[in-house]
Amino acid sequence: MEIFHDVFALFLPSSFAMASSLRSLVNDDSRYQKCFQLFLERSSEHQSMRDFIHNLLPDVLGSIGNGKSHLNIIGVGSGAGEMDLEMLSELRLKHPEVTVDNEVVEPSGTQLHKYRALVSQKPGLDHITFSWNQMTAIEFEEHWKGKKMTKKADFIHMIQMLYYVKDPGATVNFFRSLLDNNGKLLIILVSGESGWGKLWRTYRTQLCNTEISQCVTTGDVKSLLDCKGVSYQSYELPSQMEITECFTDGDEKGELLLDFLTEVLDFSKTASAALKAGVLELLRHPDCSVESNGKVIFNNNLGVIVIDQLT
Repeated sequence: MEIFHDVFALFLPSSFAMASSLRSLVNDDSRYQKCFQLFLERSSEHQSMRDFIHNLLPDVLGSIGNGKSHLNIIGVGSGAGEMDLEMLSELRLKHPEVTVDNEVVEPSGTQLHKYRALVSQKPGLDHITFSWNQMTAIEFEEHWKGKKMTKKADFIHMIQMLYYVKDPGATVNFFRSLLDNNGKLLIILVSGESGWGKLWRTYRTQLCNTEISQCVTTGDVKSLLDCKGVSYQSYELPSQMEITECFTDGDEKGELLLDFLTEVLDFSKTASAALKAGVLELLRHPDCSVESNGKVIFNNNLGVIVIDQLT
């Protein structure tokens, strides 16, 4: 099995350390969920993903399975399930006769509850068996290895979750090892060419707590794969996010958005004046955002990577 994590260290040096006075947003799930919901309201992210799922993903899904009557799917970091169910709908169109085992891996009880509620309300899912795993990707890996599981997956998706593992390269490597013949691993992260990429390249040392979250883009993952000679398909998905309130001091929504952008809990209250001023200046810079009709629109472009099974 190829080992990716040594290579990944080239892109995420261990010497990087988050400013000691700052706490990661993921330490406060309630605050994180508030920030995330506002982010979804202010961004075109889910629409960009839907466009990909309905226009480009069907060809990927059509290539899996080798004519099998049963398919195994794993969703890692599935959140509230909206994107999962859209993908499962497209899978049904490509493979109308198959039954599906869908492993859901999601650490947030709040999100899993929403996912279960969504499934209970949606007709036409009788061909799918859902297995609910309230755990992180690393816990799932330990659970899988501990049970000496031999089941293989036909399709694994990891949407916006590699930021929250300690070693993204090793996590990619593990889940890729679970793919069956013709299996596909789908990764969606922010693009290296997005405003996020510029923000993280500039302030990675101050904002990223590498014990909890990584400032990782599809550019980093592609560099990792290129170093190992792994072939992949990649796509860029245009997306944007309005962040105008970030520039009004004390604005509640602006502070939630800043927390989400920086991944720092109460960023406006805990960051140094110099760091806050620098981040705000960069967020408004043309490399990150455009201004139109009095609104600041952040470049939230996404990248998609599709990887085949280990050979």
